[in-house]
Amino acid sequence: MTIAVFPGSFDPLTNGHLDLITRASRLVDQLVVVVGQNTAKTGVFTPEERMAFIQQSVQQLPNVTVRIESGLTVDFMHAMHATILIRGLRNSTDFEYEQGIAGMNRHLDATIETVCLMADARYQFVSSSLLREVAKFGGDLTGLVPPAVATALQARLGSGN
Repeated sequence: MTIAVFPGSFDPLTNGHLDLITRASRLVDQLVVVVGQNTAKTGVFTPEERMAFIQQSVQQLPNVTVRIESGLTVDFMHAMHATILIRGLRNSTDFEYEQGIAGMNRHLDATIETVCLMADARYQFVSSSLLREVAKFGGDLTGLVPPAVATALQARLGSGN
């Protein structure tokens, strides 16, 4: 059985993330989406909230599960018996960043293969920081995030908060 891990902060979950999750789920027997803690960022949503948004959004994908993890991805992958690490790429900046991470993961465990999926053109401009900025000023998030995430972002960050 082929098990893959798709780690990310998912803060917030975007439709681009969901597109990658759906596409990755077709490539493997089991996909574990891992809500991680990015130590370089301050989160808008708790890991539990992010996990709930993802679980709600992937209910139709029977081979996808969601977990929270705070350690090294390779250690989590060992525990899950996963051999494939899924990453998404929007642009050349993402490629350079992911290239370094893939190299470190290969150094830590040469059996792990990193598979990068190109973001759908509809979502290549979408980033968490842009979404937070748009939400803060009450902008329209339709089509960029699931409706529940849009509502939560507006409530958490919207004008007057």
